[in-house]
Amino acid sequence: MIHFPEILRRLKRGPQVMLPKDIGMVLGFTGVGRKSLVVDAGAGSGWLAVALGNACKKVVSYERRDDFAALAEENVKRAGLQRYVKIKRKDVFEGIEEKEVDLVTLDLADSEKVLPHAKAALKEGGMVVGYLPHAEQVQRFVKVLNEEKFRDVFCVECIVREMLVREAGFRPDTTGLWHTAYLVFAKK
Repeated sequence: MIHFPEILRRLKRGPQVMLPKDIGMVLGFTGVGRKSLVVDAGAGSGWLAVALGNACKKVVSYERRDDFAALAEENVKRAGLQRYVKIKRKDVFEGIEEKEVDLVTLDLADSEKVLPHAKAALKEGGMVVGYLPHAEQVQRFVKVLNEEKFRDVFCVECIVREMLVREAGFRPDTTGLWHTAYLVFAKK
């Protein structure tokens, strides 16, 4: 059984969403917080933007599809985070307007093509995170990170396995939330 925090339970799902296990890794490894400016690309349903908006000063989430952007905007309203999260109906492959950004998250196909724009938007020491379902995507992403001279590159996979705690005994549940995506982190 997947357990969602209250803020995410209020949201509607459309396109694939980033789940709490991966959101926690993004928050934990990047260290973003109340003073952070974040650019999120590939808003989809807006779940990551909402989670980041709940923790950060400002989140601008790029989405090129109007149907996804409308759902993400609705979810931002459901979460009551309109003051902190803006859904920008723009194609991130054309560039990122924000500058001196603390974090850029990329959850979209061919996200390695956005890395030059991410680098230009990030402040020195800012981080980029790629949410990549397939190993081949990780390889392409890391190749471009290296070409763009990002540093401290690392990749993780987060797997959650719940435990059954009963009077009769304690053991791993036979179900779990296994692979969703690889997370690749890098610093400018």
